[in-house]
Amino acid sequence: MTPISQVQEQVLPQEIAPDGSRFVHFQDQDISLSEITPYYQSPLHPSNLNKLTLKQELPEQDLARRIGSDGRPQVLKLSVVRHWGGWSLLPALTAIILCFMLKEPLTALLGGLLVGGMLIGQYDVTRLLVNSIGQPGSAILLILYLWLLGGLSGIWGKTGAAQAFARFLSRHCVKGPVSAKLVTWTLGILMFQGGTISAVLVGTTVTPVADQEKISKEELSYIVDSTSSPVAVLLAFNAWPGFVQPLLIVSGVSFLATESDRLKFFFQCLPLSFYAILAVMGTFLLSIDKAPFIGRQMKKAIKRARSTGQLSALGSRPLASREIDNSSGDYQPWVLEFVLPLGVLIGTALVTFWLRGAPQILWAFSAAFVLAGGIALMRGMSLNDLMGGVVEGLESVVLGSVIILLAVTMGHMSQQTGGGAFLVSLLSERLLSVYWLLPALLFGLSIVVAFSTGTSLGTYAVVYPLAMPLAWSLTLGLGLEESSAWLFMALCFACVLNGAVFGDQTSPISDTTILSALCTGCDLMDHVRTQLPQAMAMAAIATVLWTLLAFFGCPQP
Repeated sequence: MTPISQVQEQVLPQEIAPDGSRFVHFQDQDISLSEITPYYQSPLHPSNLNKLTLKQELPEQDLARRIGSDGRPQVLKLSVVRHWGGWSLLPALTAIILCFMLKEPLTALLGGLLVGGMLIGQYDVTRLLVNSIGQPGSAILLILYLWLLGGLSGIWGKTGAAQAFARFLSRHCVKGPVSAKLVTWTLGILMFQGGTISAVLVGTTVTPVADQEKISKEELSYIVDSTSSPVAVLLAFNAWPGFVQPLLIVSGVSFLATESDRLKFFFQCLPLSFYAILAVMGTFLLSIDKAPFIGRQMKKAIKRARSTGQLSALGSRPLASREIDNSSGDYQPWVLEFVLPLGVLIGTALVTFWLRGAPQILWAFSAAFVLAGGIALMRGMSLNDLMGGVVEGLESVVLGSVIILLAVTMGHMSQQTGGGAFLVSLLSERLLSVYWLLPALLFGLSIVVAFSTGTSLGTYAVVYPLAMPLAWSLTLGLGLEESSAWLFMALCFACVLNGAVFGDQTSPISDTTILSALCTGCDLMDHVRTQLPQAMAMAAIATVLWTLLAFFGCPQP
């Protein structure tokens, strides 16, 4: 099978030398702007492309310079991108189909990689994984997620700091069902480091108090679940931006050219996360008994628990609730052991975001990790106990790290097979007349993938390499102004981000769904059935908002 070749453009950032000359860094070399070939003389210029292709002299990539629309010189990286027609989507489709069949994301992602490797002639999947780990972005992500996030959680588990903070709030703030639910919602906001961590810490600490206040298991598990992944998206001072940004590379898009640009774009788009915002606000209104819409089964559960004290439905099979507390027996937890590292984490991320334009998540987690460990040692915990907690924290995120590794590799595979290039060539012209529907279509696609895989990170790896090039192609075809093009790209980005969150939150095979039910002692399917109507209502409102903003905010010139 002969691949189809296309040329894509990427604007490279320019740097200024001490003598004032401009240069770019390309293939480990600093190349002066004056030494770069003009665009029309490049072998990858459209006028030269066919001639060189016939002679089989087509280079893989080239540099060219031209004058941009703002009158300033630009340096373009021209790269050959190949796709195999409809076969280019086979790795992603394989992963989706296997998820539907097997209900297990690891096997599904591995199956997609095997199919993609056969398509591009790389049959050694271990080599694909090694190459993926070798990418700087992947290595940083694994260090952040596996070492720092897992280690910090392990320290908090060993010291009992998170549980102590939750108990402090419960003792001083809980005066009835409403305040108990508000404490649960507040803890969900504060535990924004990740969906699974939030579900475990919040669920296990508030369940005893909620039981005393006659809060149904369905209601409690919904609050815990709906303030896990949605909050992790809105307060994204965690591993998510580092994972997503390498998937946003689109040739020719200046505001996605560098890692710093992509991180900045991620945080600038957060106000467009309408589903996550509505999910968090809807849960808040439910917590104060002012929710505008509650599903019939949830209403029955609330009425049953308040009037009879029966927390679970008849015939339900609650998952065993368990206390996640590995604290040392002689060590007395201190509330500030949780508050201070958390404050340093948030403060470092916000200050670096203000000073550098993008939050330095590694710095933030490193500072919180060192501070949490230092406080524990100063308060008398032995080094062996502390490191034991770190090891337990690392063990708790091993599975998530493996999923992340496979998901990152899947994203690289999608780029190699040219799935995004194929979708661009297939759909860009067909969608020009109804371009304002693309954000809603991407939202629906992300929901399907996330619901079937049970993972939002895996969904990003499958969908973003396909969605972002397609969105950019539409902006070029429509001739949108710069501000409208940015807004359209931001809407498409936010829809994928939120669609994955919705699918992950409502999927019965999702880790956050299972842990929310497990740690609150709720029947899994009772939790799924009772939270789905509220989540669907929020998703419907968010879809309308995205579509209206795309229609009126991105008008054709």
